[in-house]
Amino acid sequence: MDKGKKRNISEENRMFNDTWTESFAFSTDKTTYASFVAAQEIVKHGKPFTDGEYIKEAFIKISEHLYMDFKNQNEIVQKIKDMPLSAKTVKDRTLKMAENISKQQIQDINSAVAYSIACDESKDKGDIEQIALFCRYVNSFGPQEELIELIPLKDQTRGEDICKAVLDFLSAKKINTNHLVSVTTDGAPSMRGAQKDFVALLQKALGRTLLSFHCILHQEALCAQTFPPECTKVMDVVIQIVNKIMAKGLNHRQFRLLLDEVESTYSDLLLHNKVRWLSRGEVLKRFVTCLEEVKTFLASKELTFAELEQPEWLGKLHFIVDMTAHLNTLNTTLQGKGGTALHMLEEVMAFERKLTVFVKDFQRGTLSHFPSLREFKQSHDTVNLEYFKSAITAMQSSFGKRFCGFREEKNTLSFPVTPLAIDPSLLNMTAFAGVSQPDLELELADIADKDIWMSKFKCLTASLEDVARQKAILAQNHKWSDIENLPKQDKLIFETWNVIPNTYINMKKYAFGVLSIFGSTYVCEQVFSNMNYIKNKHRSRLTDDSLQACVKMKVTSYSPDVQTLSTEVQQQKSH
Repeated sequence: MDKGKKRNISEENRMFNDTWTESFAFSTDKTTYASFVAAQEIVKHGKPFTDGEYIKEAFIKISEHLYMDFKNQNEIVQKIKDMPLSAKTVKDRTLKMAENISKQQIQDINSAVAYSIACDESKDKGDIEQIALFCRYVNSFGPQEELIELIPLKDQTRGEDICKAVLDFLSAKKINTNHLVSVTTDGAPSMRGAQKDFVALLQKALGRTLLSFHCILHQEALCAQTFPPECTKVMDVVIQIVNKIMAKGLNHRQFRLLLDEVESTYSDLLLHNKVRWLSRGEVLKRFVTCLEEVKTFLASKELTFAELEQPEWLGKLHFIVDMTAHLNTLNTTLQGKGGTALHMLEEVMAFERKLTVFVKDFQRGTLSHFPSLREFKQSHDTVNLEYFKSAITAMQSSFGKRFCGFREEKNTLSFPVTPLAIDPSLLNMTAFAGVSQPDLELELADIADKDIWMSKFKCLTASLEDVARQKAILAQNHKWSDIENLPKQDKLIFETWNVIPNTYINMKKYAFGVLSIFGSTYVCEQVFSNMNYIKNKHRSRLTDDSLQACVKMKVTSYSPDVQTLSTEVQQQKSH
């Protein structure tokens, strides 16, 4: 071939080398992928974007020693140095991952046969009112309970403002509202007030009736506040004393030293969280246990609280210690993920029956369920049992007047567990747009004698009974963390219905719709705790978009598609 003549590429017999892909733009650069992983860990732990550079610097110094004997040590360290982890990069990665997760969530919501929402509002550290919007739905993996958006309200927070913000979001994200079954909120007037509250306006805008519920936990907290004013004043005095001891560093250290010297059950007192009335339970319990040490310490500091020597005041103190312990046990059983609205209602109704038992306990004077007061009574004859009985009666009355929305829908809420034990005419069908009641009735009639399918519901009942039994034993022993490891009720119910054939599609749609109902806004309050942890006094200028992305990344059960996101970043760099 002449030297001056150009060859055709086809004549060169070139072969494509797979290893080349790592060197060109459309492959996923490992440092880009790694930066997404690092950013995900940073925001999942609620840390600031600026921690990226700190992690990178620490990683480099560790690697210089950790890989000292590696032949390619310099190459490893250089890879770490090349990994982009500036504050801007971590922020951008976080926003991209949160957006990716939102797309996955919305796709699953629109694919679900039904979904429900829970809505609550709270101010962040920048005094911006934030609406936490949660969705609960069933996808191929089972029940999901996800933060869909943290919506900021810049102006007023009336019912119409909240409704407009929620509807605008649902419309902008193209979330199908035809599948929306129920809405659960707290008891704020803007949420559940007159005709212009959020719930009423939402139903009006959608042109149909939804199942609407007032958070069970919020109603329970309101019932707990029915203690007589005198009992509330007892708590006020306890808080004053605790603050006297713990507010000054020297006093606090000296009191802890005293507890250590006398080998007290506790090594310290607890401060009261003013947000939650029920947080007083542990404060009171520890205070009573350390009462003699408290008296000794106050006397050494020449601090006088006459109430500590008054039998009547002390009797009330011991009573509310016992009563708040009972309420806290109820509160704990109502919290956490995986519980159904039916389970929560049944726990409340069981507690109402217990209140009847408590009243009889005082009538007999046995105080079997009030150990702190019983011990106090053994050394004091002036305990006014009638007074305490009337306090419990008042609380029982308060419980009886609340939870109406859940009581009215008990048949509906029971359907996923005992579908054949309920007259279908008693089921609330108004919110279930995709379910035909006539077809549902025929399906119930058809399945009734099919042993192969009916056995599934018998197994479900047995499984739920077993979980309830284990939970009761663990709760009795105050092993709350172990309860979290038990099988979740909603997951067990889903697994049962998931194997029922689509021949019974109306039954399945109805069951999954009921399973989506929120019993409380507990998940919203958890999000607000995370929100305040992330947007703290050191990060008060965090933008709404960044806050929303950080909170979503911290609480979601979804995983972002990092592979796709990394490829997109590489493609953008190549242009």
